[in-house]
Amino acid sequence: MALDANAVQLPLSMLVVFGSAKLLDELFERLGQPGIVGQILAGVMVGPGVLGWIAPNEFLSALAELGVMFLLFRVGLEIKSSELMNTGGTASLVAVLGVAAPFGLGWGLLLLWGHAPIEAAFTGAAMVATSVGITAQVLAAKGLLQHRASKIILGAAVIDDVLGLLILALISSLAKGQVRVLELTITAVLAIGFTAIVATWGTRAVNLVIPPLLRTLKGSEVQFTLAMLLLFSLAVLSVYAGVAAIIGAFMAGMALSENVTHRVHDLTQGVTELLVPFFLVGIGLNLDVAAFASAPTLWLALAVLAAAIVSKFAGCALGAYKLGWPDARRVGVGMIPRGEVGMVVAQLGLSLGLIGQNICAVVVFMSVATTLVAPPFLKLAFRRIGRS
Repeated sequence: MALDANAVQLPLSMLVVFGSAKLLDELFERLGQPGIVGQILAGVMVGPGVLGWIAPNEFLSALAELGVMFLLFRVGLEIKSSELMNTGGTASLVAVLGVAAPFGLGWGLLLLWGHAPIEAAFTGAAMVATSVGITAQVLAAKGLLQHRASKIILGAAVIDDVLGLLILALISSLAKGQVRVLELTITAVLAIGFTAIVATWGTRAVNLVIPPLLRTLKGSEVQFTLAMLLLFSLAVLSVYAGVAAIIGAFMAGMALSENVTHRVHDLTQGVTELLVPFFLVGIGLNLDVAAFASAPTLWLALAVLAAAIVSKFAGCALGAYKLGWPDARRVGVGMIPRGEVGMVVAQLGLSLGLIGQNICAVVVFMSVATTLVAPPFLKLAFRRIGRS
């Protein structure tokens, strides 16, 4: 019987990605390092840049997107919206400074390097938004989601996602030669309004709707079913509102945090454990190490990486200064990873013909490298704090 290559592709891809991720996760944990770093490096190893066993594709991208949605949903289940809203002022200041500093430094660095203003602007935009999924995974694994600094990190990451979206929309408009003020204003209002409304009244709405449905519906795992419907509904609405689907997933988790049983937590945890490795490995798969054979590109990549780390840390730590140095340091470190956010901006700039392949490679390197350095930094920053 002849082997059907298409039939074996699906299980083989899942075996390579999931198996390599868990293998390196175990290795790094045994070495005393965060397992998340091992999972990202697994993507680098099995990807096109090293072993070439597997390449990024639509199937793996879909699993990765699902993985980070469930991760943020699970994190939201641990956070009460009232607790997150209490950090609003500090989180907003952290987000604003954590956006302004990286954007300004990234833009200025590329201009000094001799690149075109639009390439410089896109690089700055790629350095803006934090990948909340990476920090959330580390904090959840360490049982630190209830810490004050953790809540500020999560709140600030939601806000800087909105700010990053607006900056990207503005730069894209400028690149096309026309700034549509009305469209930008509508996008800003929808994004901010959706986030504020769900964060403020989501839990109250769920308290009114879920209990009657639980008394009426007779199917198996009804509460988990309703939780999944809310997760995907808010993810869809968040995209229409102009923010990332993961923000809607996080909001869904928060809205349910005071209502669901441990059974829902356990089921969510199981799905998350299956899918998150595809998100983490996917980050590593996108790193093309061959692009850095050119010395100028390598030096620029290292300079952009240094600027991304320093500017994000300094801006966010300054925004959290009133908490005291230990918590300000934790907030600054927690906002460092760019992950998939920077890569999305790079791909957009490349598809629009606004940046070259070398700048795209530099931004992807920055995104992967900031994601790799953040977990060890977080471990050091929270080392004297026990699990909640």
